[in-house]
Amino acid sequence: MILIGYLPTLAAREGRLFFESRYNPNPMDTPRLSASSYSNTAPLVWSFLYGQNHGKVELILDNAPARSAELLALDRVDAALVPVIAYQMLEGVRLIPDVCVGAKERVRSVCLVTKGEDLEDVRSVSLDTSSRTSVVLTKLIFREFLGFEPEWRDSRPDIDSMLAESDAALLIGDPALRLSADSRLKTQDSRLKYFDLAELWHSHTGLGFVFAMWMTRRENVSIDFAAARDEGLAHIDEIIANYETDIRLGPDEMRKYLLENISYTTDDSMKRGLELYFELAAKHNLIGRVRELNFVG
Repeated sequence: MILIGYLPTLAAREGRLFFESRYNPNPMDTPRLSASSYSNTAPLVWSFLYGQNHGKVELILDNAPARSAELLALDRVDAALVPVIAYQMLEGVRLIPDVCVGAKERVRSVCLVTKGEDLEDVRSVSLDTSSRTSVVLTKLIFREFLGFEPEWRDSRPDIDSMLAESDAALLIGDPALRLSADSRLKTQDSRLKYFDLAELWHSHTGLGFVFAMWMTRRENVSIDFAAARDEGLAHIDEIIANYETDIRLGPDEMRKYLLENISYTTDDSMKRGLELYFELAAKHNLIGRVRELNFVG
């Protein structure tokens, strides 16, 4: 876990945002936030690291989105960018409106990969459990749209070891994005098949998909998350330069991913997709009773 407090010192580690922090465990009225350190969250947190909100918050970054949900559940942060399924699992949380990590059609960084099989032939799936939203989406695709359920196996996000034990593998975040550019998927004789989960969702529903949103337990928050998003998107070149070496995508591909594949604003299609996702999750007993969307403000 990477903790950013006051006056963080920027350092480079494996091509990602990394900060050393002089951490004060009892800051005076300083909002504490948590988010994933994946590249697709960078436009949402750039303002807190370098921009107009720098020094105004504490920000905890972790590779696993599920970790942010845990911190929110423990009430150790004021707001967190978490997988949307957490909204149905955590009592008393509210959504920050309009800001998200989602996709209108194709996302590229949440995928199922098989050893050449069509999805209808898959009998076992290794799951990267660092995002509960993607795990639930995978189960819905098989149960609701394909009409059967394979065996599920939790696994660390390594494609080779995952496919060594299962017919298919769920990958999310930057590991999935790296795989989308893997030469093994681009040859005609490739034994691997790649399925984009947002694209599968869209093909069956015609709707966009929301993977993560800012959530809070507070009645009100003093942070303008939409303005922070806009500031981050205005500095997309700096973000691309920080991540492209680690992810091994060229700047043009990174730009397309962050500005075309990922959507940071929740439009009507994505909101309806979110509501349907919750309804189907309840139908298949993956969550309890569906809570209506409750936004701050």
